[in-house]
Amino acid sequence: MSKVLIVEDDDWLAAQHRRVLEKAGYQTIISPHALDAIVMIDSEKPDAIVLDVLLTGSTGFTLLHELQSYSDTAAIPVIICSNVADSLSLEDVEPYGVKRIVDKLTMLPDDIATAVRGALT
Repeated sequence: MSKVLIVEDDDWLAAQHRRVLEKAGYQTIISPHALDAIVMIDSEKPDAIVLDVLLTGSTGFTLLHELQSYSDTAAIPVIICSNVADSLSLEDVEPYGVKRIVDKLTMLPDDIATAVRGALT
């Protein structure tokens, strides 16, 4: 079973992502901010990361830079799920391990599972 780290500071949305992903057969862990996520990545070794880039404290971009600093974490596929998805280009963020961008404003609940499945294949 693949493990997905959800980095989301909105508790309701994090729980929604968890429900959808666990229904789709994924094991999930949640981190409310980037600094906690770094610790979880080291201890939990997730297979994929669902990342909101607008977080309280350090941004998701800080986490993306940190992930690319180490060969083991650089290989973890990242799915950005954000309110600013329309201002992001996959081409610009692919060098940071981003495989998919999901727009929170237009997404359907199952879109997150579809994005994770696509990133892991």
